[in-house]
Amino acid sequence: MKVSELNLPKPAIEFLHKIGYEELYPTQEDSVKAGVLEGKSILVSASTASGKTLIAILAMINHLLNKKGKIVYLNPLRALSAEKFSEFQKLESMDLGRKIRAQISTGDLDNADKNLERSDIIVLTNEKMDSLIRHGAEWINEISLVIVDEVHLLGDQDRGPTLEIILTKLKLLQQKPQILALSATVTNAKEISSWIGCDLIENTWRPVPLWEGVYDGGTVKMQNGKKFKVETSMRGPSVDLGIDSIKNGGQTILFAETRARSATLAAKAADVVGKNLDEDEKNELDKISQQILEANEHTDLVKNLAMLVKKGVAFHHAGLNQKCREAIESEFRNGKIKLLASTPTLAAGVNLPARRVIISNINRYDAKIGANKPISVLEYKQLCGRAGRPQYDKFGEAIIVGNSNSDELLDYYVNGTPEPILSKLTDDRALRTHVLSLVSTSPGIKKDEIIDFFAETLAGSQIRKPTIKFKIQITLDYLELEDLIKEKGGRFIATDFGKKTSMLYIDPLTAVSFRKALQKTSKRKNHTFGFLHLITNCEDFFPKFSLRNKDYETISTLLENHLSEFIEPISEYECSRSLLAIHAWINESSEIFLSDNLGIESGDMHRMVETSDWLVYSLYELAKLESRDDILDELNILRQRISYGIKEELAELVKIRGIGRIRSRILYKNRIKNLHDLSKIPIKDLAKIDKIGSSLAENIKAQIQKV
Repeated sequence: MKVSELNLPKPAIEFLHKIGYEELYPTQEDSVKAGVLEGKSILVSASTASGKTLIAILAMINHLLNKKGKIVYLNPLRALSAEKFSEFQKLESMDLGRKIRAQISTGDLDNADKNLERSDIIVLTNEKMDSLIRHGAEWINEISLVIVDEVHLLGDQDRGPTLEIILTKLKLLQQKPQILALSATVTNAKEISSWIGCDLIENTWRPVPLWEGVYDGGTVKMQNGKKFKVETSMRGPSVDLGIDSIKNGGQTILFAETRARSATLAAKAADVVGKNLDEDEKNELDKISQQILEANEHTDLVKNLAMLVKKGVAFHHAGLNQKCREAIESEFRNGKIKLLASTPTLAAGVNLPARRVIISNINRYDAKIGANKPISVLEYKQLCGRAGRPQYDKFGEAIIVGNSNSDELLDYYVNGTPEPILSKLTDDRALRTHVLSLVSTSPGIKKDEIIDFFAETLAGSQIRKPTIKFKIQITLDYLELEDLIKEKGGRFIATDFGKKTSMLYIDPLTAVSFRKALQKTSKRKNHTFGFLHLITNCEDFFPKFSLRNKDYETISTLLENHLSEFIEPISEYECSRSLLAIHAWINESSEIFLSDNLGIESGDMHRMVETSDWLVYSLYELAKLESRDDILDELNILRQRISYGIKEELAELVKIRGIGRIRSRILYKNRIKNLHDLSKIPIKDLAKIDKIGSSLAENIKAQIQKV
């Protein structure tokens, strides 16, 4: 079916042509025939790159033309949400006789939230949508279309329960919005679509055929029985497979089980890939390498990455900061980086296809059991989905590196059936969080009504009702015991403490530990180390890094030096390397120091800073609730120190926009210690200070005048 044949007005057809769509893929055509343009709710279960984004755009266009309600697009990851938002923003240029507004909001405390009410298309993460529901955003009752991407993540231990609760609440809305759910191919798609209340479209078609196989002893055995040899070397089979594809004009993603392994594999491939580059490619890669060095502190990780990029290879994992990851992703898309060794997180992140995907090891470390275990068939299929570049390749290949077990791997993974999606909502943490949220947003709710609501969830359709009733009762008992909820006359209401906990989006366990700590906090003024220990030890802190043997001496010294800041006695065995990192960060340690001395890379530090900022804000809000006004200033300053990575003496200077961690220290060294000093220094003298300059000096002075 051609785009021009769609039942859409001329401006919409012209818009679709303009953004590059001429003909529908089979999955897209199936969706149109199933009624996506008539407002029917549909679950599309299809392969990666089968055109699910256009299905979403078609549903959006239909609603913009025929409905007055809002369109909400939900995605599990910020990076993916930002990627999709840039696509959906193009709809603003479509001539529909009125102004179309698209808006994205993914942060915990996002300034964009006030614009959502005036927007037609709203892009949110699942957690952000849940938070907005908890805060009672009135425009939710105006939603007429919900597009839920990556629905297969309903079965994810961490993200699944929130998505399940959102979908339950959205399908129960009085106005019954159209739901367009987009998923990878899953085994129990029929069950999921029935639960959501959608018609099911299943299609295994891909624009680029995918061939799967297993490498064993120098030979690759494909699922269709075809075999081919790969030239072997001392670099190992994973790298040999990657180089084999590159020599034939393809790009390669090599999935490694750990960060260290991804960097090692990239290094092993570097010299041979570099030899196959022409002079123009080498010159371009030299520039990219230099840009990476100029934009980042020269940690060993960054220097290693920059060196490898020169040779057309790179690694990608959560230890890299956003700037590095974006540079690598961009240059891989552009075809300049030929081989990318990555941890599996990339498969669930941004869209980066390659001709050949190599799974170097089917085992992954599982922190819960403290040992390696094989990945699921569903995860394997997700990794495979990255194989095949629609614009460049006639086929894609996904190859597992085996070890004298090729037949077993072919049978289990290549020819295997992905595991069905199972609800994780009855996990203790998920249940206490979402039961509290339900009571908080439905004051006066009865126990039977709580049970009825959970009966509408996926868990309710998969788990026996007596089991759910039992788990809900235990959860209600805990929440009541800790004064998060109260029961009166058979009805439940959230206490002020419970409401605040739900609004802050923290685990009730975290809130209880914070409240107990606040009740023990003395009237003296300095509790910095005690507060840092509290947040890094709580249920919500991420990422947590355990102490290494060589860290115990450091933590012992730190505990001795900060004894007066404890809220209650702290043992070195209760501390983590994350505590050491956050403490070093707010004392202006560099990324190089954090990397060399603590093994904490900038990507991890960024996530710790983000999490710590949210948790100190939560602690601040609970302190207000507990009438601990005496520690609010201290918490406010600590939050600034965490955000900027500064000592307390710089807290006033960073209030000025444009003065961050580095400039505030430079100003302080030049005897400019506060806003008063800034107001007194002549603008020409301020401009002469290193890293200030005339433009910033004028901006600073303008801000000072307003203050």
